[in-house]
Amino acid sequence: MYFYEPTKGHGLPHDPLNAIIGPRPIGWIASLDVQGQRNLAPYSFFNCFNYRPPIIGFASSGWKDSVRNITETKEFVWNLTTRDLAVRMNETSASLPHGEDEFTRAGLTPVAGRIVSAPRVAESPVNFECRLSQCIQLTTADGSAIDTWLVLGEVVAVHIDESLLEDGIYQTAKAQPVLRAGGPSAYYGISEAQRFDLVRPDNR
Repeated sequence: MYFYEPTKGHGLPHDPLNAIIGPRPIGWIASLDVQGQRNLAPYSFFNCFNYRPPIIGFASSGWKDSVRNITETKEFVWNLTTRDLAVRMNETSASLPHGEDEFTRAGLTPVAGRIVSAPRVAESPVNFECRLSQCIQLTTADGSAIDTWLVLGEVVAVHIDESLLEDGIYQTAKAQPVLRAGGPSAYYGISEAQRFDLVRPDNR
């Protein structure tokens, strides 16, 4: 077994942590600042944390525009990244000067939310409109604060392209979601051929 202690370095060409915890869904987060300037950025540390109410979250290394906007306006939108949108999603990861619009850079169409003010990506087949529930600065095990922020939001509205629903059931693979993997450039897709089913055992 290869062994290392993270505080002493991993000794490998690339940190394996985010390749092991993966593939990971992409947090493609749209927000507005208090002046109404749009921001759109992908975060590779993202997931869903609760059913009722539905709560999703992403982590940002550093106090970036998304975090500042969301803590000020209390709103954001998550947009599903699909294979067709992968290149444009990647364009929105560029470090632009404050005030430059990632929607414009990536050729994406902003659409106003139904409940929140933050825009949706019109080209994305699924959007979650969210209200901020918590913004938590992460700490080490000894309680030292680190410059990483976990943003959690309650999903207050859901938009789903009806082509992804069959008999009312959402078809995960049909959406062709893009998932982040390890290394500087690795992404993955999923297909129906890789599906398998397990039924949860009875609590007896």
